This record gives sequence, C-alpha cells and structure tokens, in this order.
Amino acid sequence: MYKPELLDIICQHRNTGRGSWMFVLVEMVDTVRIPPWSFHRQLNDAISEELNKKLANKVVYNVGLCVCLYDITKLEDSYIFPGDGASHTKVHFRYVVFHPFLDEILVGKIKGCSAEGVHVSLGFFDDIIIPPESLQQPAKFDEAEQVWMWEYETDEGAHDLYMDQGEEIRFRVVDEVFIDTSPTGPSAEKEGPSAAPTAPPAGAEDSAQQKEAPYTLIGSVTEPGLGLLSWWNS
Repeated sequence: MYKPELLDIICQHRNTGRGSWMFVLVEMVDTVRIPPWSFHRQLNDAISEELNKKLANKVVYNVGLCVCLYDITKLEDSYIFPGDGASHTKVHFRYVVFHPFLDEILVGKIKGCSAEGVHVSLGFFDDIIIPPESLQQPAKFDEAEQVWMWEYETDEGAHDLYMDQGEEIRFRVVDEVFIDTSPTGPSAEKEGPSAAPTAPPAGAEDSAQQKEAPYTLIGSVTEPGLGLLSWWNS
C-alpha cells in the first residue's frame, strides 16, 4: 500500500466531468526513476509508464483505488545520482482514483453471501459488503443455500425474495474502511526463562494467511428502490 507520506497529495476529490462521482481526480507529486534503457523514449511517455506501473490498481491510504494516469501537470529538473545511472524526476500529476463519496448510490453484482452480509462486486472492485442490519428487513440468512433473503410481506402473505449470486443490486455507500496493509516487523516476544513455547490455536495460520482488504466499502439497501434491480423492475 502507498501512504500519503510517500506521495504528496495536494488536492483530493475533484469531479472528472459529467459522469459518475465515484471517480475523482487527485493531484500528486512523486519522484520517478527512469532506467537508462528508457532514455531513448520521450520523457513524458517513460514517466507515464512508470507511474502507471507503480500506482495502477493500488490503494493509496485514505485516498482510494488508483485507476490510471490522467495527465502530467509539471516536470521538474531531472538528476542522475552517483552510483545510479537512472534519472530521477520530480513529477506533478493528476491520477484517476476510485473513491465514491458517502451516500452515493452505485449498482453492482452480488459476488456471494455469508453470515457477515452480502458481498458485492463492481467488476474492477470487489471489496464491498452490505452487513445484515443494512439489508431490507426482515432479512434471513439461509445457511444451506448460503444466501440472504428478504421476507417481503404482501396481502397474500410473506414472499422470500432471494439475493442470488450474479444478480444486479443497487446500494448506497454508507461507510468506508481503510486498513494499512504495509509490511511490519516481527512483534516483540515476551522474554523469560520460564516461558514455554505454546502451539498456535487451531485455524490461526489460516486466518493469518487471509489478506485484509486495504479499502472496503460498506453499503446499505434499507431504502425503497434499493436492493435487487429485479425487485423494482417487475
């Protein structure tokens, strides 16, 4: 994960035009290293490629998911340092970032369901969850089918409206969670001659191997018109 101290974030959250606000422009500054074998290329082209290799599909902490370079606004002088044949150029640029604002309404597809809630994908971004308390109520989880359902009341009785995988769903963004997933050093072990080694609890290794998502969106479908598109189209 890239942190703000590594990339100087000058201006956040600018609309990219008449399209969705979930994509914003972020102005950044970074020093780009161009290897000697790329010196024959135009400087802007080489820098653009390096910036996209470094940032595309990466999460910048408290900023969002980087998508692609929008433009380069300023190039400062390039330097070659002793012992390194590459050039180093301080670059001011704008990057397209996926970062929906809170209360924005998005449409995705259900990736799956679990006891934690409904997992939604936008195709390029999968870390979206709608927790049980944010579903249309009354909601019930079918353990056997691993699917959530809305127990919709009508004059003829209750109908179970299933939230099946692959269905399109409209939801409101109500929260976001950033987690710093940068590598950390080993934790300090307790010292003491009488300390005996203990075996890790069952499942600890599996949970440790599960990668935490650096950026997660929390959704809600509690309002009329939200939820599966098929509920409201029929």
